[in-house]
Amino acid sequence: MAKKYHGVIPPIITPVDQNEDVDEKGFRALLRHCVDHGIHGIFVAGTNGETLALTQAQRDRAIRITLDEVGKQVPVMAGVMDTSTRRVIENIKRLEQMGGTCAVITSIFYARHTSQDETIRHFEKIATETNIDLAVYNIPPFTGLKLNAATMIKIAKLDKVVAIKDSGGDFGDFQKLLQEYASNPRVSVLQGVTLHGAASMLLGADGYVPSIAPLFPELFVQLYEAAAAGNKDRTLELQKLIGETAEVLGMSKNATAANKYAISLLGLTDKRVIRPQDMSSPEDEKAIKAKVESINGKIHALGIG
Repeated sequence: MAKKYHGVIPPIITPVDQNEDVDEKGFRALLRHCVDHGIHGIFVAGTNGETLALTQAQRDRAIRITLDEVGKQVPVMAGVMDTSTRRVIENIKRLEQMGGTCAVITSIFYARHTSQDETIRHFEKIATETNIDLAVYNIPPFTGLKLNAATMIKIAKLDKVVAIKDSGGDFGDFQKLLQEYASNPRVSVLQGVTLHGAASMLLGADGYVPSIAPLFPELFVQLYEAAAAGNKDRTLELQKLIGETAEVLGMSKNATAANKYAISLLGLTDKRVIRPQDMSSPEDEKAIKAKVESINGKIHALGIG
């Protein structure tokens, strides 16, 4: 039986209008598109959602919209990451008031990291202040601290920690997490590096968190289902094409801009990123559009969709 947090759980973009307020109509349409096409859960207010670029009010609004639109159908994981334990706890209290049931937490950032122990203390204190689910999020490029497997395993021993999302890119450490939790019914292990998705799930990971999945939902869902069924050949066949989808994010100097433009091709949301980030250039967009069309053709040829 699958764990509560499993399958394809994209870190959803946050569509914004010209005032950089959440575009509620577009966001609801994108969320509905994801769930209607088989996505297993939503991670809102993450890195890909530009969560720390939003004002606190808009960040909360994005979470509230997600909970309202799809929270009764699929698990919603909400980012509450911040620069201190107290600030994270305050974010969780607001999430609780909105009806949220899962908080995703990183190490603190914009700080002088001195040990792995500081993040352990971070989670230990947070766990005393809430009864909702907690997820460990390892993303060293944005926190400045790479959590090692031993640290994540120690944190996950806390009763309220039910998932680990590892975007650290260290596959050896990821395998240690699988060895610890693949058969554990409480803690989900989620791969945050899309190119490691197939291998991770064939080895027992519970799912993955691919940022471009909303654009090709059936492809990502089918890979998860093939891997969960132990169909190695089909999994590897689909992973080749998923590798091509990952190339889209590198087709602009700003991966968020590339992702937002690509997803805008669905006709549901705008490509706008939050200032002062670079937008994708017209040349980038022409290349991205051609790549998306090529991938869609290959998806059709595989009989997907």
